Amino acid sequence: MNSILQIFVFIPIAGFFISLLIPGKKEGILSWVAFFTVGLHMVSFLVFLVYWLTHGRVSLNLKEIVLFQSKDYVFLVDFYFDKITAVYLLVGSFLTFLVTIYSRYYLHRETGYKRFFNTILFFYTGYNLTIFSGNFETLFIGWEMLGISSFLLIAFYRDRYLPVKNAIKVFSVYRIGDVGLILAIWASHHLWHENITFLKLSNYTLVHDHLLSHTFIGAFISLMILVAAAAKSAQLPFSSWLPRAMEGPTPSSAIFYGSLSVHIGVFLLLRTHPFWDQQISVRILIGILGLTTSIIASLIARVQSSVKSQIAYASIAQIGLIFIEVAAGFENLALLHFAGNAFLRTYQLLVSPSIVSYMIREQFYNFVPRQHTIEDSWPKKIEYSVYLLSLKEWNLDLVMDYLVWKPLKQTGRKLDFLTLPILFAMFIPMYLIGLFSYFYQDQLPTQIHAYLPPFFAFIGLIMVLKSFSERKNPVMSWFLIIMNHFWTVLSISFNDHFSNYEIAFYLSGIIVSGTLGYVCLMRLKSREDVIDLNGFHGHSFEYPRLALVFLIACLGLTGFPITPTFIGEDLIFSHIHDDQFILVFLISSGFILSGISIMRVYARVFLGPHIKTYHELPYKSS
Repeated sequence: MNSILQIFVFIPIAGFFISLLIPGKKEGILSWVAFFTVGLHMVSFLVFLVYWLTHGRVSLNLKEIVLFQSKDYVFLVDFYFDKITAVYLLVGSFLTFLVTIYSRYYLHRETGYKRFFNTILFFYTGYNLTIFSGNFETLFIGWEMLGISSFLLIAFYRDRYLPVKNAIKVFSVYRIGDVGLILAIWASHHLWHENITFLKLSNYTLVHDHLLSHTFIGAFISLMILVAAAAKSAQLPFSSWLPRAMEGPTPSSAIFYGSLSVHIGVFLLLRTHPFWDQQISVRILIGILGLTTSIIASLIARVQSSVKSQIAYASIAQIGLIFIEVAAGFENLALLHFAGNAFLRTYQLLVSPSIVSYMIREQFYNFVPRQHTIEDSWPKKIEYSVYLLSLKEWNLDLVMDYLVWKPLKQTGRKLDFLTLPILFAMFIPMYLIGLFSYFYQDQLPTQIHAYLPPFFAFIGLIMVLKSFSERKNPVMSWFLIIMNHFWTVLSISFNDHFSNYEIAFYLSGIIVSGTLGYVCLMRLKSREDVIDLNGFHGHSFEYPRLALVFLIACLGLTGFPITPTFIGEDLIFSHIHDDQFILVFLISSGFILSGISIMRVYARVFLGPHIKTYHELPYKSS
């Protein structure tokens, strides 16, 4: 029975690759490939589900592929199936099937028809990898695929300003969740001294014994899991990204932000429940977070003028309640609540284009006076204050901007004196000195040796801070990101057991992707007079193939799943010791900012309204 699990991952992967080969003008074939792929997947799963239910409902685990292995490290793809996977796959397959049928007609003659179905099948592949994951590494593969497909679908109308801008905002929040998950994986490596599977994680005695002797690291893993889950499921303080994600097509909003993708944070909590369930303080924190989010999101939802925004905040409020149910240990209730919320929000979003006309007609023929609500019993000052706060969405965007993004931009702008000639003149000699120190590190004093990893990681963070705030030269921003990875490798090289083979493996992905991206930028620069990062240029309109190649380079540099960079990021964190918190903070911060900087370069150069005025401009988004 275990071997059947790989079929459910293979079907969407095969459908995705087949859809890539179909010309964009063949709408009927494209839609039928997606329709047949998801339909075959759903029917085969229903047959398997009946068989599984009638044969004892045992948990299944399949160790599939070893992607990378060295002396002290293994990156293993592992599949796992239990009732959580069953519920998520039942809901996911059925809703994706419905949305695929809906999209065939909704997006008829749309310019990006092929892009949409390619991305939906790519998303469905990532979704299946996530819910079938048997360990953190496999889950992270699907997790990253969900984030990338989310960015592409929000920016589906890539000739408009607001969808592209909001896609970057959402991707920025996702990167925080990504690093939260990476840090949880890093700490779990040190706690278990292996790539722990979820099957082993359900062993109460094993988990209890480890937590008794490693209380702090256990709490750290739980908090990082909570950060990742909160970012993915739009809980406080990350709630403001979900309404911004509604800029994509209505079908993608329904399948992503109403039903499936937005509940992946809940899935992460359910999957890791046996681990943090034994930590009462973490359970209380999850419950408080869910309750606070539910109250604030409900208040915001009631004053929204947009149908999609109202549905988004209502969904956030329900997910907050699901967080409370998971924290209280009501697993079955949380699964039932997830299924109900997913079906309801999908329906609401799919009918949202028509709801405005329905409401206008209702106002003409059936006037209903405003009814008395509980807020009317509050003192007027409190009522009005809450109303204004809700109108401003409790300033969630401003809080994130002032506490996180604005300080980073201001710090980066203080590095404006760094130009490419200065960078090459200053940092290449420093890097050569660092390499010399690495090859002769045995002769270095012990005190100096201990300070070198955080020092080199700090220089790498300076590189990426400058790239993050760069507004003039995209080539310079691209080089700074590449240099950050080289400084990171040099930093980790001073830790034990980081072999030259592992260094070469990680840098191979960086060098290939970095070179490819540089060639694309230089080729575009030779054809266009001005390329900067001050605005959106929309060059994908005239250079669609160049934009696609550059996107592939960006994904390779950010750590697209199964690439050397992706595995290398996990490999690097596995070589950071459990007492090196400064080092892990510097490197994780660099990974967050480098990913955002890369996608910002792609969006500002190739997406948005075309800079040339002789092209037709779209209407502004609402």
